Amino acid sequence: MASTDLSLDADPISLPPLQDRAEAALSAAKAAGADAADAVASASLERSITVRNGKNEDVESAESVGLTLRVFVGARSAMVGVSPRGDLAAAAERAVTMAKAAPEDEAVGLAAPDQLASHWGALDLDDAQMPSSHDLESQARRIEHFMLAEPGVMNSGGASASATRAGRWLATSNGFSAGYASSLHVMSATAIAGGGTAMERDSWYSAKRHMTELEDALTIGKTAAHRAVKRLNAERISTRTATVVFEPAAASGFVRHLLSAANGSAVARQSTFLAGKLGELVYPEAITIRDDPTIVRGMSSRPFDGEGLSAGALDIVSDGVLSAYFLDLASARRLSMAPNGRASRGGGTPTPGPTNVTVSGGSGDMASLMAEAGEGFLVTDLIGMGADLVSGAYSRGAAGFWFKNGEVVHPVAEVTIAGDLADMFRRARFADDAPGRYSVDAPAVALEGMTIGGS
Repeated sequence: MASTDLSLDADPISLPPLQDRAEAALSAAKAAGADAADAVASASLERSITVRNGKNEDVESAESVGLTLRVFVGARSAMVGVSPRGDLAAAAERAVTMAKAAPEDEAVGLAAPDQLASHWGALDLDDAQMPSSHDLESQARRIEHFMLAEPGVMNSGGASASATRAGRWLATSNGFSAGYASSLHVMSATAIAGGGTAMERDSWYSAKRHMTELEDALTIGKTAAHRAVKRLNAERISTRTATVVFEPAAASGFVRHLLSAANGSAVARQSTFLAGKLGELVYPEAITIRDDPTIVRGMSSRPFDGEGLSAGALDIVSDGVLSAYFLDLASARRLSMAPNGRASRGGGTPTPGPTNVTVSGGSGDMASLMAEAGEGFLVTDLIGMGADLVSGAYSRGAAGFWFKNGEVVHPVAEVTIAGDLADMFRRARFADDAPGRYSVDAPAVALEGMTIGGS
C-alpha cells in the first residue's frame, strides 16, 4: 500500500494515494468508535494567467490536497477536514467526540449497500494535459491581440487562460471505494468599447474538459469585441409590458431558476414554490428538461455522485410535467422518496443539485422567436440574482437590444425585467438552438407579457 501522506512533493492527481488516504481515514474512524463513516480525498493542480493591455496581471499556479472525514455515531454525525500531513487518528477522535454532542438526525446516513454504484461507463473527463504557464500566457496574449484589433474596442478588461486537473476518491465504511480524475480548460476575454461615460463591456469564454475542443483565440477575442461594440450608444426605454427574448446564455440562467426550485433540500424545507407540485404541468406540454451526469466529456459529468450512488439520465420536467426533484440521501429520506444520485459534494456535506442539463421540445431559433414576437426586448446580459424561490417573484437588471419587425433596432441598458416564475415557466416559448457550450444548455426562450421597468 502506498503512503497515506498526501505529500505535495508527489503527483497530486495520482489516484492510488488518494484511495489510500481515504481508506485509512475510515480505519481511523472505526478505531475511534464511529459506527459508520465516509471520506473524500481530493487533489488539484491549477495554472492560470490573465493579461491586460499586454502586461501580466495575474499569474497563479496552485496545488491543493485535502481530506474530509464524516463519522456517524447512531443518528448523530460530524465532519472534520484533515490537512495533507494531518494525524488521521487524532482527527477521527475529534470527529467522533463532535458527533456524540451533535443533535440526532435520522435522515443523515450512508446509502444502503444495494444503492451504491457498482459499474459505470467511460466518461473521458481527463485529457491529462497541463499546459505550461508560458503556453497559457501565449494563448492569453493572442486572445487579447485579436480582441484589441477590432474597431471600436478601446481597452482591455483582460484575457485569461487556465487549466486545472483534479482527482477525487470517495470511500465509505459499507464497502464503496472509487475515484476519478478530471480536467478543465478555460479561455476568456473581456472587451471595453467606447470611452468616457459611454463605455460598454462584454465578455466571451470557452470551457471544455479537453483542451483540443476549446474555441480558438481568434474566435474568443473577436466575439468578446463584437459583443461589446454592439452595446455602444445604448438607450434607456420607458416602463412597459412587452415580449422578452433571452439569448441562449441568458436562457441558461432562466432554466437554472427551475433547477434551484426543484432542489430536494428546498422542497423538504417547504422553501420553494415547486414543493408539492410533482405531477403538475409547470412548462408547456412539449418541453422536457433532462439532467444527465453520464454525458461523455460533459462539463458536470461524473461516474457516481457525492455519496457513491450511480445516476443515469433523469427528466426533471417531462412533456411539461414536473417529474422529479434533485435528491440526495438526506432530502430523499425527509421526503419519503427514493434518492436519485444527485448528491454534489465539495469539501463539506452532500447537497442535491443538477449536473448536465438540456432542454428539448422547442422549435426554431432566436431569430424566429424575434420574428414571431415582432417587437420586444432581446436580453443578452442579466444582473444580480433577483429570484425569490419561495414566492416565485422574479426581478432582475438586464441589458440587450430592442427589436422591431424581428430586427434589432438599438441597444438597451439599465432596465429591469419582472414577472412571476411559475407563470413565466408555463408561458415559455423555447427555440431549438442550444449552443452546447454550458452545463445548463438551454436554447433561446421568449416570454410574452413581461414587465420592463425603465425610465
